[in-house]
Amino acid sequence: MATDKPSQQVHQQAIPEAQGMAVAASGPAVDPDARPRSIGGIGLDLLTIAYFAFALFPIIWILMLSFKSQDQLFTTYFRFDPTLDSYKAVLGLSSTTESVPFMKYFLNSLIASFGAVAVSLLVGVPAAYAFARYQFKGANDMLFTLLSFRFAPELMVIIPVYVIYQKIGLFDRHLGLIWVYQLITLPLIVWILRSYFQDLTPELEQSAMLDGYNRWQALVKVVVPLVKPGIAAAALLAFIFAWNSFIFPFILTGSNAQTVTVGALAFMGGAKPRYNVTAAAALISLIPPLVLALSIQRYLVRGLTFGAVKG
Repeated sequence: MATDKPSQQVHQQAIPEAQGMAVAASGPAVDPDARPRSIGGIGLDLLTIAYFAFALFPIIWILMLSFKSQDQLFTTYFRFDPTLDSYKAVLGLSSTTESVPFMKYFLNSLIASFGAVAVSLLVGVPAAYAFARYQFKGANDMLFTLLSFRFAPELMVIIPVYVIYQKIGLFDRHLGLIWVYQLITLPLIVWILRSYFQDLTPELEQSAMLDGYNRWQALVKVVVPLVKPGIAAAALLAFIFAWNSFIFPFILTGSNAQTVTVGALAFMGGAKPRYNVTAAAALISLIPPLVLALSIQRYLVRGLTFGAVKG
C-alpha cells in the first residue's frame, strides 16, 4: 500500500500537464459565435454601400454645384475653386446679380406651412379621436372621402380652386394657401392620429370622467399627452408635404405669397441659367424641415413606432 501512494500522486500530477500540452497544441480558443462571413453577406454589404452612394450622390452634387462660380459651372466636375457667391445671391447680399426676393419667398413658405399644420392639428386631432372612439353611420365613407383628397392629383382640383379664389379674393394670399393646403395636411393627420387613438384603451377616458372630467377635458388632459409622440410625427410629415408643395403655390400665388418651391425657379430665367444659385436656394430651403425634425427627434422616433407592438 505504501508503494501505491506515490505512484498515484505522480499520475495525478501528470494529468494536468498532459491537458495543458493538449490545449497548447490545439492553439488558442475559438469563439463559436465568431463565424467567418459568407460571400453572400459581404456582397449584400457592398450592395448596401453602393445603394447609399447612389442615393446620396445627387445631394453631394447639388452641394458642390452651390459652391461653383458661374465660370466653372460647366467646365469643371470635382475640382473647382469654391465660392460663396451663390449663397450671397440667394440671401440678397450680392450686387452683381439681378435681385430675386428669395428670403421673402422663404418667409411665405414658413407662414403657409406652419399655418396649414396648425389648422390641421386644431381640426384633425378631435376628428381623429371621434373616428377612433365613436361608431356612427357613414363614418367609413367619410374617412374614405377625406383620404381621397390626398390621393387625388392636385391638377384635378386646381382649376375650380383658382376660379373660386379669383372670385372671393384669396388669390396670392397666405390665407388662401393655408386653406388649400388642408387638402394635403388634414387627411394625413386624421388618418395617422386615428390609429394612435385606437391603440389607447377607452378605460383611460372613463377613469378620467369618473374623477369629474368631461369628455373634452379627458381628451385634452389625459389622451393628448399620451399620443404626443404621434402628434409630433404626424405634424412633421404634414409640414414636409406642405413645404414641398409646388402646384398649388405655382397656380394660386403671384409675387405676394409665392413660396420657395416656385421662387427658386426665378434663378433659372434669363439668357444664362444660374444652376449654382438654384442649388444654393434648394439647400437653404432644406433648413426648416431638417431643423424641425432634429428639434422633435425624441418624440419622432417614438411616434413612428408607437403602436407597432400590441399586447
